[in-house]
Amino acid sequence: MRLDHSPFFRTTVGFDRLLDLLDQADGNAQGYPPYNIERSDENHYRVILAVAGFAEKDLDVEVEAGVLTVAGKRQAETGAAGPSYLHQGIAGRTFERKFQLAEHVEVRDARLENGLLRIDLERIVPEEKKPRKIAINASNVQDNGPRTIERAA
Repeated sequence: MRLDHSPFFRTTVGFDRLLDLLDQADGNAQGYPPYNIERSDENHYRVILAVAGFAEKDLDVEVEAGVLTVAGKRQAETGAAGPSYLHQGIAGRTFERKFQLAEHVEVRDARLENGLLRIDLERIVPEEKKPRKIAINASNVQDNGPRTIERAA
């Protein structure tokens, strides 16, 4: 199954590279664990990964050089032989997901709730990069108050 990410390109500012990488990742057919990327406003995003069966100690979240990496490795079960499954539908295999973060995007929080790992991201644009108003100066015109323009006869 191939997903078309093109509708997202026109609505996301700052995540263009992330969408490019998502597009490339689809070719690898890696679908585990499934995830969502939410945008709550212009500067706040959330990545949600479905990690049922993983405890907090089994997960590792790190950011290095603009790449968010989420890795999961379940600790060995206690007991001699471990459980004997009649049916195992909850995947517990080792995984590693990487997300290329846009410029000025920082990880603010990560928490595990009800089998979902929620990673909050915030885009913090430095003051010098924000748009600013520029005053227009008319240096060749002297400001002597209001002027009227008369038509020559």
